[in-house]
Amino acid sequence: MAYTEASIPDLTGRTAVVTGANGGLGLATTTALAGRGAHVVMAARNQGKAATAREGVLAEDPGASLEVVELDLGSLASVRGAADAVLAAHERIDILVNNAGVMAMPNLVTADGFEMQLGINHLGHWALTAHLMPGLLAADAARVVTVTSIARHQGKPVDPSNPNMEGIYDPWAAYGRAKLANFHFAIGLQRDFRAAGASAASLSAHPGLTNSELQATTIAEGGAGFQGRLWHTLARVTGMSTTAGARPQLRAATDPAAQGGELYGPRFGTRGPAVRLRYRTGGLDDGIAALWQVSERETGVALGVG
Repeated sequence: MAYTEASIPDLTGRTAVVTGANGGLGLATTTALAGRGAHVVMAARNQGKAATAREGVLAEDPGASLEVVELDLGSLASVRGAADAVLAAHERIDILVNNAGVMAMPNLVTADGFEMQLGINHLGHWALTAHLMPGLLAADAARVVTVTSIARHQGKPVDPSNPNMEGIYDPWAAYGRAKLANFHFAIGLQRDFRAAGASAASLSAHPGLTNSELQATTIAEGGAGFQGRLWHTLARVTGMSTTAGARPQLRAATDPAAQGGELYGPRFGTRGPAVRLRYRTGGLDDGIAALWQVSERETGVALGVG
């Protein structure tokens, strides 16, 4: 049977943190987790939009347990502040969904000077995961789910000598690189958990082609050209709903049978039920090593698993 919201086990007493929870896949994930009893920390940059999203969930499910924490993944100071706020309120984190992201942006930089797509999609999540590590390790069997994309297949590993793609920037190449970094991060983090003997698990998921807010934001930012307009149209015409698109990350986060290191996505690539996907392990070591080098150097933060 297909994995749906009804498949999620009872999450009463569990605490989940979802980034980008104010819309799209993040809001769908928040709604589903809260609907099964989890207390969900909605981590989002736009506080007005997050408050509206929280009110919407509560209107449909008055018993939902939700809180909003301000998180700008493009600022390491904001990431640290958000993590401190979460840990001050919660001794353990059972589920962390690294969901938020941007796609095919113009050549912009974060508050800390990182190339925007790598900075928000990966480096911000790297720092958040590291700061939340004490809470994750305090849980009985925490899960960290990092959202990647089929665009990772067009991406190249991070180059430690030029992490900001200076002189070679291309919006779609940068997006593919960032989503490959998400994939490498999920696998590398699972290796760290296993080496440390931790009970936590790291998994990845991708939503296929989902009609979320991501494509519209890309168009509004003006960095994606014809390809951005094409994907926006395809998502509106053929894309899955955010409810369906969120199921791979929900399965990775909640399926009792899911294991660390696994990847979940739509059965048919861009659409279909959420299933475990196979991937080739060859060639991953160098990409993961480069990512760890860049991430620790640029953020000044080690994951601190062991």
